[in-house]
Amino acid sequence: MSMTGWLILLLTLVIGPVLVSYVVEALRPKPTVPAKLLWGPDIPIEYVDVNGIKLRYVTVGKGTPLVLLHTLRTQLDIFQKVIPELSKYFKVYAFDYPGHGWSDIANEKLKPEVFYEATSGFLDELDISGAIVAGISIGGTIPLVLAARHNPKIKKIISINPYDYAKGLGIKRSSIVACLIFSLAGIPVIGETVMRMRNRLVEMKIFEGGVHNTDQFPSAFITELYTAGCRPGHYRSFLSLIRNASLWDEARTEYKDINIPVLLIYGEDDWSNTKEREENRLAIPGVKYEIVKNAGHFLSLDAPDELIRLILEFASP
Repeated sequence: MSMTGWLILLLTLVIGPVLVSYVVEALRPKPTVPAKLLWGPDIPIEYVDVNGIKLRYVTVGKGTPLVLLHTLRTQLDIFQKVIPELSKYFKVYAFDYPGHGWSDIANEKLKPEVFYEATSGFLDELDISGAIVAGISIGGTIPLVLAARHNPKIKKIISINPYDYAKGLGIKRSSIVACLIFSLAGIPVIGETVMRMRNRLVEMKIFEGGVHNTDQFPSAFITELYTAGCRPGHYRSFLSLIRNASLWDEARTEYKDINIPVLLIYGEDDWSNTKEREENRLAIPGVKYEIVKNAGHFLSLDAPDELIRLILEFASP
């Protein structure tokens, strides 16, 4: 084959998948926003405008406010196994971040500051004060930073598997599939192509890498995560989050300024390693530290009963 022939073949192999990915994305049905929670149909779904972004949230129960913050790429429904029980003791709030779940997709780059500001704005808009804030992954990092900045709305923090290590790509440790997808996501053009070609099976394998027992993932939850990810523009927002992920590592430099009670929880099989966990334990003044056995990154799904126990124990006066 001539040099021209090889060049044409190479261009076809490169451009072909890109063009196909655009077709796949164009033909992808636009999902309908759910009117009810599948796991809690009696819990009303509400929306609040925070910094020009409409955020989906739920509120249930009475008492001390407990604000739950989800992981990257998931949504408030990750707490479906713990909200019903926790609402017996607290006024529970949970919301979807910008670009996540059924909240608006932000046009700006999804740097950590977007999430810090969205969470602080959520507390302000709903006039939540004296709150216990509990979160997983980036949801565990956000309240630590807000506390370090002395947000007056927060009185206690429960940080679960905080995501502040490995240049924001700790998820690559979860499985071979996750490592491949998130490695490709960082490459211009290729990352966009891969994300446009996304499918439910691949996403399921990535999510399963976050639990000790794969049976702990409700099938309806995985379906909704995939469906929410089919919204127009969602994949570009998620790529922005991935490509700014290294900035989450900067959070740890602020932890020394925290002066309120903190409970730091790790699943035994979380993506973080022993050194990274110990660095956090030493960085947070007066922290209480717990390890949950037989549990991974998505602790609210993996070990809901143990998580509820730890929250109730820590929240008591």
